[in-house]
Amino acid sequence: MAGTHTNPKNPVVFFDISIGGQDVGRMKMELFADVVPKTAENFRQFCTGEFRNKDSMPVGYKGSSFHRVIKDFMIQGGDFVNSDGTGMCCIYGGFGQSFDDENFLMKHDAPGLLSMANSGTDSNGCQFFITCTKCEFLDAKHVVFGRVVDGLLIVRKIENVPTGVNNRPKIPVVVIQCGEM
Repeated sequence: MAGTHTNPKNPVVFFDISIGGQDVGRMKMELFADVVPKTAENFRQFCTGEFRNKDSMPVGYKGSSFHRVIKDFMIQGGDFVNSDGTGMCCIYGGFGQSFDDENFLMKHDAPGLLSMANSGTDSNGCQFFITCTKCEFLDAKHVVFGRVVDGLLIVRKIENVPTGVNNRPKIPVVVIQCGEM
């Protein structure tokens, strides 16, 4: 179901990606606001910079990196707090805060799905991953909230970046620009 879900009223956001300082293109992602509105809105605001810190500065994915890449599984990013997979922030409380799992209606049944990275039940923040294959063992553990509608080749390019310790890319994979279409 998730791999083919589409609703023209759902927001579409984008990431412009660079690998090793070279622009490799744009990923466009539909957010499933019709199924998981709270989760989709959290991601959308981090794409647009609408969420602001206490100094009214935009906070979000622009300039953040994909810090974990596992070929034939997933690519993980979104830690604009610590850049290493330990940072936490959500629009429903700010830095260091998380929000609950909204639902598990959508399944990890295709490549190119956006899902919340977490550290257990009800611990969603700013981190996410994009599936590179079916990951059904993640169903009912991670909230699927969107899908790549254009730019799956960019996902494949990231997936094939050489990695080192803790599956960290050896060359920077950066969201150089992001927003809403």
